[in-house]
Amino acid sequence: MKPSLSIFLAFVIIASAPATAQRRPDVRIREAFSTSVLDFVNPFVGTQKMGHTFPGACVPFGAVQLSPDTEMIPHNIDGVYQPKAYEYCAGYQYDDPTILGFSHPHFSGTGHSDLGDILIMPTTGVLRLDRGTAEAPETGYRSRFSHERETASPGYYSVMLDDYGIRAELTATQRAGIHRYTFPQGEGRIVIDLTHGIYNYDGKVLWANLRVENDTTLTGYRITRGWARTNYTHFAVRLSKPIKNYGHRNNERVLYNGFWRRFKTTENFPEMGGTQITAYFEFDFDEGETLEIKVALSAVDALGALKNLEAETAGKSFDQLWAEAQSAWEKELSVFNIQGTRDQKTVFYTALYHAMIHPSLYMDVDGRYRGIDHNIHQAQGFTNYTIFSLWDTFRAQHPLINLIRPDLSRDFVSSMLAHYQQSAHKALPVWSHMGNENWCMIGYHGVSVLTDAWVKGVLPERDFPPELLLEAMVNSSNIPYYDGSVEYAQLGYVPLEVTGNAASVTLEYAYDDWCIYQFAKSIGNEEVAAAYQKRAQSYKNIFDPALGFARPRYRDGSWKEDFDLLDTHGQGFIEGNSWNYSFFVPHDVPGLIEQMGGREVFEARLDSLFTMHLPDKYFENTEDISREGLMGNYVHGNEPSHHVPYLYAWTDNPSKAQPRIRAIMDQMYQNKPDGLCGNDDCGQMSAWYIFSAMGFYPVCPGSDQYVIGAPYFPKLSLNLPHGKEFTVIAHNLGPQNIYIQSIRLNGKPLQGYFLTHGDITGGGILEFDMGPRPK
Repeated sequence: MKPSLSIFLAFVIIASAPATAQRRPDVRIREAFSTSVLDFVNPFVGTQKMGHTFPGACVPFGAVQLSPDTEMIPHNIDGVYQPKAYEYCAGYQYDDPTILGFSHPHFSGTGHSDLGDILIMPTTGVLRLDRGTAEAPETGYRSRFSHERETASPGYYSVMLDDYGIRAELTATQRAGIHRYTFPQGEGRIVIDLTHGIYNYDGKVLWANLRVENDTTLTGYRITRGWARTNYTHFAVRLSKPIKNYGHRNNERVLYNGFWRRFKTTENFPEMGGTQITAYFEFDFDEGETLEIKVALSAVDALGALKNLEAETAGKSFDQLWAEAQSAWEKELSVFNIQGTRDQKTVFYTALYHAMIHPSLYMDVDGRYRGIDHNIHQAQGFTNYTIFSLWDTFRAQHPLINLIRPDLSRDFVSSMLAHYQQSAHKALPVWSHMGNENWCMIGYHGVSVLTDAWVKGVLPERDFPPELLLEAMVNSSNIPYYDGSVEYAQLGYVPLEVTGNAASVTLEYAYDDWCIYQFAKSIGNEEVAAAYQKRAQSYKNIFDPALGFARPRYRDGSWKEDFDLLDTHGQGFIEGNSWNYSFFVPHDVPGLIEQMGGREVFEARLDSLFTMHLPDKYFENTEDISREGLMGNYVHGNEPSHHVPYLYAWTDNPSKAQPRIRAIMDQMYQNKPDGLCGNDDCGQMSAWYIFSAMGFYPVCPGSDQYVIGAPYFPKLSLNLPHGKEFTVIAHNLGPQNIYIQSIRLNGKPLQGYFLTHGDITGGGILEFDMGPRPK
């Protein structure tokens, strides 16, 4: 027998009575972490310009990212794209003068967007239900603010809303956002705007519902059609103070209202429904009185949201939940100990923080979750996650989690396999979020994530049947209607007639096919291994021997005419040019060198990539590339080139990588709001920094190999699972001494520039002797 919502609600009302707790100032919590790694995290890094990060509160890999939104630019108006919307992928831009309110789920660092559900804004004075404008905030509910009275740290955010004299504070649990608003004396209210959203447009909200269960409890849901085509967000709200009055406005034109017309539903009516709902709830406040609001989310139903609210917040004050959030971050970030300057530590731990926001929890406390088929499933033996930005994160973020949190990687792989089994396409995720496949970007990089976890020993065979893993990989690589996969299998490349990104699709398919080959070989399936070994060589079919660069070709085999190696527009590559993308053959670098004309040519091209000038005209219409992310023609601000500096390891002068990698780290990662040179992309940009600071990088995920670059810190220690420690020591490292003279692993000389995963996970010491000149 299932408990009814009303019975459960009665239990929650009793159990969730707010605990009596003295309000403590910020410093008292911070004193407990006076030497904490939390002091070296700056959530404002990346909130200005291209980083697309948010400053608000969350816990590691949690379902809620409660953060301020400073503007709402619609994705389109009457179907016409609004380019400025791109700036607000995370809802917040550091240069903005006003705050609209605080919404609950956010992406971190993406170049496309969604979410921003359930926006709450506290106000005083005249009731306003419009947003107003940044130029005239008094025409709506938004408020001016200043950075002088705004602070953020892991699990906490605070700002003074200047127009209302209200101090806003935010913290979070895994499934709930916690608000605390300190009001001036008199009447105040909160506005709940169920029309607000990131990448909004007229018609995005398909339906919203809000119920007043009693004078301190609200429930509701909203269904949106955005990047996630059908996104269900259920919520439960617990207020620390009884509501005095409430009401709402529905801005839609209602052509049929049935017999609801007998009621005046806009004032003190406990059920609100529509597509354009903005509600308000009024209270009386003494001077300095606080209102605490706990908002739990669920993709399943209101009962799930109430259970989440009860399990994670019942009987706990804002300060207690804030302390728990800090403790969760302290535990995760303490996996590393480093020596360096304060700015260096801040850049490092902020990168680690950003690499631990996504993927995000997508399951209620009772194990229920909404699947990719939109049915409700019960997780068996794993925790379900969402937000798999795999075109970005297969490169370094997932390999980083394999190294530092293999238990979490197992949950990620289980979630991806559940996605595969529920998918009508029988495919692993391409780019998925909130129970939806959004099909963003190219390739089938789920196979890379699975193979990388497998070859590194993360997936025990008893829990992850290799036959199922291989089935998921093979099916994902053979969807007949996906990006020229049929032509690719027939011709050995994707023709330009099929997709404008044909060359980059071919390169990425070839790498993914190598991953399938690796996996099939490892489990003894020789038939599949042989087929995919051949497919992995398909990259050669688009290398023009006259140029030594990748070039798209047509179905009849002819090459694209009027081809420009530098242009990122209309040349057959996605978010890149041939100069950068031609280096994406991580699985066969010796073969790539041969295609380019030999070792000398290969090295010379790497040199040129970093030193040549790329005029603005070649990327001015590509949103994800900006001048800040360029070093010569090398594009660090976007993912396809992230492995390129490490390719020097295959040349006669591997030391050339060492100053280049250090220059990227110094110039493109800084402790300031515009301290990221491009979208952080769900932690990929940050994960590159973490690996590079350790002195090595996973050039080819799906192998167990890391390529050595150069150490960044005098000493770095990684606390591995099962109590082991891996330490990197750079003797004589200094501003001029950036070149490796010799390398020792556990006291023995290391020949070459390669490590294995086992070298690291076994624990030990990697030592570098550094000097001022290459050796």
